[in-house]
Amino acid sequence: MVVWLAVADLLASLGVFIRSALWLNYRSLMNPDSDSSVLFCAIVSAWIQYFYTATWFWTLCYAIDMRLVLRERPGHPVLYHMCCWIIPAVLTSVGLSILYIPDANCHNLKTLGSAVLHILPNYLATYVPMAVVMIVNPILYCDVAQAVHTAVVCSLAQFTSKERGLVDTVRLKLAFINLAFYACWLPNIINGILLWTLWYNLPTNVIISLWYIMAVMNPLQALFNSMVYRRWTGGSDKVYIPCRKLSGRSALNDAIDDEQVRPPLSTESTPLLETLPSKSTKGNANLSLSLTSSTHQRTVSSINGAM
Repeated sequence: MVVWLAVADLLASLGVFIRSALWLNYRSLMNPDSDSSVLFCAIVSAWIQYFYTATWFWTLCYAIDMRLVLRERPGHPVLYHMCCWIIPAVLTSVGLSILYIPDANCHNLKTLGSAVLHILPNYLATYVPMAVVMIVNPILYCDVAQAVHTAVVCSLAQFTSKERGLVDTVRLKLAFINLAFYACWLPNIINGILLWTLWYNLPTNVIISLWYIMAVMNPLQALFNSMVYRRWTGGSDKVYIPCRKLSGRSALNDAIDDEQVRPPLSTESTPLLETLPSKSTKGNANLSLSLTSSTHQRTVSSINGAM
């Protein structure tokens, strides 16, 4: 899922890069009085909006799948793909169709009534999914963090500084995932609220400042995601859970950094912890989540990917 999120991020950023490069070097292509320029602007805008909307849905589905994994429920990869590719296509098509039809030159709208009829639907199609992710993801990740805490305590029947470090690291990573999303898109939400609540008395300097921040932060989502979704540890450490009997023993990947893992561990203090060589698997809820039939294999990779 992180791979598909990265693909959507890449294509959205590519659209921003192409539009910005053409604006800086071939401004004649961006002439609002030319039909070809308006058509080009509409196509590029649709490209960027579609793939950014897809990134928001992949971000939401990642959190949902993490919760399902840790609650020992099956994931729905086909449904994830349908939601993340089809729903953004519908939202983008409807929003931009209302914006550009019948007059593709949307800059000529003079009255608030015309703006509400033509521009507001596209704002809603864009900002509602963004706001939903901002509200729902923190709730889901709080539940995920609690599930990780329960799984770790269940696996070792103890909660020492080692286990506390594991849980804190998972919570820190989930917090950074949310923080990265908020940093990139909260300026857009603020901008939209100001535009539609202060239509006749816009704080021009504030709006322009927000536009500059949006121009910088929106494309940085790809960079931030590459930092927060990556594996935070170099090894693959397994915690075997005896309280669930699946194929003899169930396992969770321990996500403690190298400094915590390298010292030799006493089999008396942590009898169920085994440090295994790192090996890569393929992803469901993350880069290392394998789509297998057993729930415990999904849980293993989920905790590993959460680190």
